[in-house]
Parts: sequence; C-alpha cells; structure tokens
Amino acid sequence: MIAGKKTYILIAAGAVVLGLLLSVMVYRTFLMSNIIGEGTSLYIPHNAGYKQLLDSLEKSGCVKSMRCFKRAAAFESLENEIKPGMYTLKPGMSNHHLIRFIKKGWQTPVRLTLSGNIRNMEKLASLLSKKIESDSTQIICILKDTSFVDSLGFNPLTYPSMFLPDTYEVYWTITPKELLLRFKKEYDKFWNRERLEKAVKIGLSPIEVSTLASIVSEESNLKEEQPLIAGVYLNRLRKNIPLQADPTIKFILNDPSVKRILNRHLSINSPFNTYKHAGLPPGPIVIPQKSTIDAVLDYKKHNYIYFCAKPTLDGSHNFAVTLAEHNKNARAYQRVISRL
Repeated sequence: MIAGKKTYILIAAGAVVLGLLLSVMVYRTFLMSNIIGEGTSLYIPHNAGYKQLLDSLEKSGCVKSMRCFKRAAAFESLENEIKPGMYTLKPGMSNHHLIRFIKKGWQTPVRLTLSGNIRNMEKLASLLSKKIESDSTQIICILKDTSFVDSLGFNPLTYPSMFLPDTYEVYWTITPKELLLRFKKEYDKFWNRERLEKAVKIGLSPIEVSTLASIVSEESNLKEEQPLIAGVYLNRLRKNIPLQADPTIKFILNDPSVKRILNRHLSINSPFNTYKHAGLPPGPIVIPQKSTIDAVLDYKKHNYIYFCAKPTLDGSHNFAVTLAEHNKNARAYQRVISRL
C-alpha cells in the first residue's frame, strides 16, 4: 500500500514536472518575446517561399531564436499560409504574434511621399517604385496605358495634374493600377466644391488650374509671390496675350542645366511654346504643389502684365503694368547677371 502510494506520488510529481516543462516550452515557443531591435521591416514578396521567409528573418538579425520560431511556424502551418507584404518587427513581439500577422496579411502601411520636381512619367515611376513592390517598368507600363488614362478622364499630356504632392499611406503590395486609382480618389477629394467654384470664377478647369500652377511653381518658390505671378498670367490670358513663360521653354528643351533662354529657343515648334502659342500649354510642365494650385485659385488681383527677377538675385520679382517699366526692370537685372 505504501509502495503504491509512493508510486502515485512519483507519477504525480513527474506529471507536474512534465507539465511545467511543457508549459515553459509552449511559452518560449509561442508567447515569449522573440524579436529584438527597433522597428525592422520584413518584406515578403509575392510567391515567396518558406525558405525565403526564414532567410529574410535570419538576415534581419532581430530574431533571438530561429529554432523557436521554426518550431512555432511548423506547429501553426505557416509554410502553407504565407501572405506577401511589409511587416514591421516590433521589439517584444512573440512568435505567435508575428506568425499571425503573416498568415492574416496584416501589413504595416508604408509612407509614400510625392515631392520634388517631377517632370515626367519616368521620374514618377522611379519615385513610386522605391516604396512599393512593383518595379519602375511595371509602373511605367500602367502610367502609359492610354486606355486606362482615358478612363480616369485625362490624356497623356494632362495626366500629371492627377498626381498631388503629399504623403500617402499605402500597402507595399499595392498594384500599380490600385495605386493610380488611389491617386485619382485623392484628386477628386482635393477638388472639392469650394475649389471647383473658384476655378469656375477664374474661367479655368481643374486641369487648366494645375497647368497654370505648374508654370507658377517654376517661376518662383516664394509662396507670397505665387498669387501675384498667377495674377499676371491670368491677366495675360484674359487679354489674349501670349504667356511667354520661360519655364515652358525649359520644359521643351528637357535640359535642367539650361540657365538662360536664348532667342533661338523661342522659335522651337511645340504646343508647349508659350511664346509662339497664346493660351495655356496642353498640360502641366511639372507636378505642382497643392499650395501652388491654391495660389492660382486665390490669385492676387492687380493690373500687372509683366514681371522680372529682381537684381538682388534673392528669387523675388519686380512687377510692371507697362512694357517700358518692365524693360527698365529687365535692364537692371541684366546688368547684374552680366557681371557674374
């Protein structure tokens, strides 16, 4: 009887110990923190295999125990349920937590910022490809898909006006087409009732406003001057005077190194040549900032027809109503730059 009792006690003790060991193993495998480091990003491309995932995790150097992770992944059948995406590995994250994210596809959004002088679709595609899975070749393909562009209400020349510089949160796996539809959604949101009414008041469509804003943005970076410059061009449009905007000539030349526009440049045959053709060019010459679009919509009313860079060379301009006054301003500027 005593021997039997001892046997029972030993079995019970063994079971407790085994249970504790099992609990420790379960805890270490599934629930204990296994991620170190600050916000490492794990990228899992489409069609990535289990081995590729393990290699990426090992190279990241943020997994304390790959053995524990593999054990947990095997138990939870991760190999058959890998979802592509960008996942942020946060300090303190457990294997179960990370595996669940990957199986469910709970990605971390990436911040995609449109900024700088974006003058063509190639530059735009290059910029976008740095933040999403698709490469620039795949992006440029949809950017130049004329039937898709047409379905959005644009043509190849007006298309740049759809893209508004800002920071957007998207998923790394977003397709080029989905991304462009997102930009169209943001464009429609930006052109709210108030902005549309302002555009009607100045006699321009939203695309024409963006086209004029693209010229204004290339003329001056000074926010306080942009409504004045917009007013000059709107005065010219109303009087049917050619815009004679040097930035449109630089756009035609497609050479950022050009510092001065020469007389021979003014005869270039192009619909973007605002010296030869009255009215606005057929589309934006650069993707303008939202603030510059608003500077056109909220332009400064005045009688100026001309403007010229100040001889102070600080980026500001002198404005003039008459050609004689403008020529005086131009000579003062030319005297300074001729000495440089």
